Amino acid sequence: MNAKLQYKPGYRISQPDLEIILALVRAQTLAVAGERLGVDASTVFRAVQRMEKGLGIRLFERSRSGYQPSELAQELAVHAEQMEAQLEAARSAVQLQPDQVSGVVRISTTDTVLHGLVAPALKLLRTSHPLLTYDIHAGNELASLTRRDTDIAVRATRRPPQHLVGKHVGPIRVALYAGKKSGIKDIDAGIAAGSWIAPDDALPEHPSVIWRKKHFPRAMPAYRVNSILTVAELTAQGLGIGLLPVFLAERRNDLLQLTETIDECQTELWLLTHTESRHLRRVSAVFNHLAEQVALV
Repeated sequence: MNAKLQYKPGYRISQPDLEIILALVRAQTLAVAGERLGVDASTVFRAVQRMEKGLGIRLFERSRSGYQPSELAQELAVHAEQMEAQLEAARSAVQLQPDQVSGVVRISTTDTVLHGLVAPALKLLRTSHPLLTYDIHAGNELASLTRRDTDIAVRATRRPPQHLVGKHVGPIRVALYAGKKSGIKDIDAGIAAGSWIAPDDALPEHPSVIWRKKHFPRAMPAYRVNSILTVAELTAQGLGIGLLPVFLAERRNDLLQLTETIDECQTELWLLTHTESRHLRRVSAVFNHLAEQVALV
């Protein structure tokens, strides 16, 4: 595909074309897109070649990181999602039991929010919608909320993207903790112990990391970890002190809160989805349930 393409206005995009474009926009690799479509990677490759040749326009840029969609491909993916939503609505309309919802719902969150808030809520949902299944991505890299590979994102952010719809769950309050068996009873003893546990390298922009570096610039972590959940586990085992979300720590009996909540570390929890996805019955059922069940202390 190194030859220069020239726009050809006569090509007619079909429904299968849109399905392929949407799958590749979401997956960004031929293999995963093919798996979702039930075909092999070479079939997806040939289909993209055919469309690009027919249109005379490059739809995807190939790189080592995968297939990056052009502006046109992203616009076509939006139309494909609308088509997908309408098709699912039509299928739902002819279900013998319209109250039953089935299908796969893709959820993106962090491991802390997953274990502390989302998983308990999903457990309750099994009773009312046992046919639903879930693809859960628990990434601690604060991944972009605009990924079209996600139906619902449960994320800590002060400014959610305007093109997403959602619900503000509440503030994520943070305090300094020690393990109850560590012998540390207050912040002075904790700081004197000098054993900070923190995700500096994994989450350098995390509010807890920024706060510690601002107020205790000479305090170097004794344990650098890759997630807030690991901070909680090592702190509970008495290896040091760590800044943790209150909603996570208060559900445990092996952690001792050393400070009041720290305003500078506070962020906001949002439940987010795409406008097109919001009307899919499977997404709407999970979104509404999480909106009712997920609560912060």
